[in-house]
Parts: sequence; C-alpha cells; structure tokens
Amino acid sequence: MSVDRDLLARVRTRLVSSGAALSPAAVAEAVRAESDGLVADADVLAALRLVQQEFSGAGALEPLLDDPETCDVLVTAPDQVWVDRGDGLVPARVRFPDEDSVRRLAQRLAMSTGRRLDDAQPWVDAWLPHRDTGAVRLHAVLPPVAGDGTCLSLRVLRPADHDLAALQRAGTFDERISAVLREIVARRLAFLITGGTGSGKTTLLAAMLGAVGGHERIVCVEEAAELRPRHPHVVRLLTRPPNVEGAGEIGVRDLVRQALRMRPDRLVVGEVRGAEVRELLAALNTGHDGGGGTLHANSPREVPARMEALGALGGLSRDALHSQLAAAVQIVLQVRHRRLAAIGVLHRAGDQVAVRPAWERETGWGVGRNDLADLLESRGGGLPC
Repeated sequence: MSVDRDLLARVRTRLVSSGAALSPAAVAEAVRAESDGLVADADVLAALRLVQQEFSGAGALEPLLDDPETCDVLVTAPDQVWVDRGDGLVPARVRFPDEDSVRRLAQRLAMSTGRRLDDAQPWVDAWLPHRDTGAVRLHAVLPPVAGDGTCLSLRVLRPADHDLAALQRAGTFDERISAVLREIVARRLAFLITGGTGSGKTTLLAAMLGAVGGHERIVCVEEAAELRPRHPHVVRLLTRPPNVEGAGEIGVRDLVRQALRMRPDRLVVGEVRGAEVRELLAALNTGHDGGGGTLHANSPREVPARMEALGALGGLSRDALHSQLAAAVQIVLQVRHRRLAAIGVLHRAGDQVAVRPAWERETGWGVGRNDLADLLESRGGGLPC
C-alpha cells in the first residue's frame, strides 16, 4: 500500500520537531494530525511501517545488513543499491523514493555516531554499532562532492570468533597446515597476516589467538571490535574518532603505547595501517614475542615495501625499518578468498629484508621451507609435515 509523499514528509517533520520518542502511538497521532483525521487505518499502518523503517537502524538497508552473507552495501542513487555477499557486487531490490531520502539516511547514521554530515562537512567516515554484526563501517559523501547524488557505503565487520579447528573444517587450510599454524603460535613466533579487504585476515588472526595458552594475557588494539578469540584472558582497546568539534580522537598509535603498560604476553594490532608500526615493531623487539596483526598487501613479497611506507609515517628511515622488521617479525601468512594462500619467512639479505615462500597453496612447499623448519626447531619444535 502506498502513502502520500507529502503526508509522509509532514509526519516526518512533526515527529522530528516534537522530539518525542518514536512509538506506534506517536506515529499514528502524527499521521492523523497531518491528515486532519481523514485517513484509513490501513494508511496509518502503512505510514507507521515506513516511518519506523526510516527512523530505526539503517532504514531500508537494514534487511541487507541482517543477511549473514553480506559484506558490503553500497548506494549510488535512489534506484541503485548494490550488495556484496562474498562473490562480488550485485544489484539489490531495495529502492529509495528519492535523493532526499538517501541523504536523510546518511545524515541520521552520521549523527548516531556523533559526527556531522552537511554542506559544510560533506563526507563522513565512522563506525556504526550493529546488534548482529558487531560493527558497520559507514562512509558517505554528499553533493556536490558526489556529483550524481549522495553516495553511501556500509561495510559489515562481523565478530571473528572461529578457532583453528573450525577453519580447517571450512577448508581454509588442511590438517598439515593447521599443525604448522599451531606450532607458530606455540613457539611464540611473531607473524603478520596479509591480504585484501574482506579476504579473511581478521578471522585467521582470531583463530590463531584462540590457540594461545590460557595462562597468557592478550592485549588487542583495534579500530572496531572485530577480534573475539576464544581465549580466557583478552583485553581489547578500541580507537575513538574525534567529536563534532574535531577533538578527543584516540588513535591506534596511542593505544599501542598504553597496551605496553598493561603487561601483555601477546600484543596484537588488529590492522597495521599507519604510524603505529613504529611502536609495534619496538614492542616486538623488546620481549613481547608472539604478537602480530594484519596488513593490507597483495602478496607476502610486498610486505617489506608496504612496511617501509608505513614506517615513513612514523618517522622511521628505510634502513631503520628493515633493521627493526628483521628482528621483530618472522612469519607472513597470506590469505586470499578466505583461504590460506601462502606462508612466507622473513630473512635479511644485506641491509634489506625479503620474504621467502615456505609454502603456497597451489605449488606446495617452497624455498623457504627449511627456514621455517629452522625457526620452529630453534624454539623447541619442528615442522609437522
């Protein structure tokens, strides 16, 4: 059943200006007041559904976010809504009445995070809490910066709480490689998990942290609460964005420094993406063995160059970065399409650090196999294969 747009706009304005809590009674009262009481019960119910949908959660996009397979929801126009369920973007059936409805949704979502989104500040990047997924990353751009209308992007970050056995059953790796991963954790080797967006880096990280001994204290630093390892002693520190005045921001670098004062047995950075790489490498070089994090990189071989770029943000020279990296990190794990694609070992060649392939999913063991075996044996283990 359709509802007159002008009536709906007047109802919306009345509800916003009244400041009253949204309830069926309040909506019904507003509908009857704006229509002079000349409205059927069916129209009141239709208006109630539309208004509640617009004023709660992510509005018309909420059913897409509730889908456990959804990774991304993108709106590029009122009649162009896209969803990615892990196999690429496909058109969704959701439609908005007009450009204003997309803009209102984006502004309401921004406001719920304490951020502003208007002509003076035409974009926003923030985190939304979500009852099912844990967190949703919000990005929105308003016209005229967005030339064809309001653009809204929602990335779903689901809590990573699988263990290694569950990932093995899901086909992320086989029993032999599962044993290697357990040995990496048990021998306190520092590792970085690399891959693209949505590849499964955080899921693997959480599973490996779940294999840490129960007597150890894990301190995790994240932008959003994704890591939920099955472990009895986990402390999670979360960043905080600036408020509407631009003050009060707490970044990853600040939290890494605080984490070092919290007696961590394992220090973990959910995603290494900035100047905090300096503090992380320093920590891994000063007795905090067995820590790590995730890093955006297309292959293990790209890790040194990627770390160089991040180190420069923290004031580390190229030589200093390679020196710190060589001493701090031993293992690189590459994830692709939610499968473990490769295991690499960092080694120093002259003044530079490179990554030797120890194992690749498609080709098996590589030239770095002996390096990996030596690392595990030197820590009292061995290569279980």
